[in-house]
Amino acid sequence: MELQRAKQIVSNSAVDIDVEFNGVSVWIDEVHEDTNTATVHLRGPGEERTQVGIEDLNEVTH
Repeated sequence: MELQRAKQIVSNSAVDIDVEFNGVSVWIDEVHEDTNTATVHLRGPGEERTQVGIEDLNEVTH
């Protein structure tokens, strides 16, 4: 995923956009431009957050 698209997804929280990290569905909580990373957490139960490279995120289009 590109940095700009990740920022768009975070700023448009009213729309449910499916994003995956390593094949697992995640929410993007925050984008860190300086390190080209994002803080994400798994969809569903659990609130554990992790920082991942934005290039490792994939938007799922249906």
